[in-house]
Amino acid sequence: MKTILITGATAGFGEAAARRFAAGGWRVIGTGRRAERLRALQEDLGEAFLPLEIDMRDIGALESLAKLSAPWDAIDLLLNNAGLAPPTDPLSDTDWQRIDDVIATNVTGLVALTRALLPKLVEREGAIINLSSVAATYPYKGGAVYGGTKAFVSQFSLDLRSDLHGTGVRVTSIEPGMAETEFTIVRTGGDKEASDKLYAGMNPMTADDIAETIWWVASLPPHLNINAVELMPVSQSFAGFVVHREG
Repeated sequence: MKTILITGATAGFGEAAARRFAAGGWRVIGTGRRAERLRALQEDLGEAFLPLEIDMRDIGALESLAKLSAPWDAIDLLLNNAGLAPPTDPLSDTDWQRIDDVIATNVTGLVALTRALLPKLVEREGAIINLSSVAATYPYKGGAVYGGTKAFVSQFSLDLRSDLHGTGVRVTSIEPGMAETEFTIVRTGGDKEASDKLYAGMNPMTADDIAETIWWVASLPPHLNINAVELMPVSQSFAGFVVHREG
């Protein structure tokens, strides 16, 4: 039986992935900040799920995940899913603590956890899947910090694969566009109306869509590496350039 460790398993992509991999016969280690969500998920998934209340900003707690006892220590796949975004206000108007939390979660915590688990992943010729975003490639107003962190994740994935050349470890960056989850509600401080407005009149991707993509990548033969997957709903495409006109 294989084991996956999923960060940010309390909602959205992480929760959907936990359910998909448990249904596929994997052991699932799920981390998150909301203990009650983790307990509810454990009630649904049973003994196949190990809930761990961990904040991605707590480097010591992340490093402790390399010291789990059997059978949970045999990690075959690390899914770096946990992520935050500050409000889409201009950078100068965004509270510094929100910015710092995003960088600590999306970049520093992701790197620390990956580094801690690399010896086990190399030993088991496992895989790493990092959740990036189309924001890593396509800019938008108010996305400087979030897009910057996701650009880091995409580039980190490519360079990490170079570091791991010859080890058998696979590394993939998954870069979704608009998917309707709790993400926008959290980003706006609980404004469901803003989230509903963002997705109104379109057919966005779902958390299950992304979980199925993650499952597909993880289920490929071990001699295949998907470097990156960029996916959008059909109703989303690329914006034109913005032009400021004087006078």
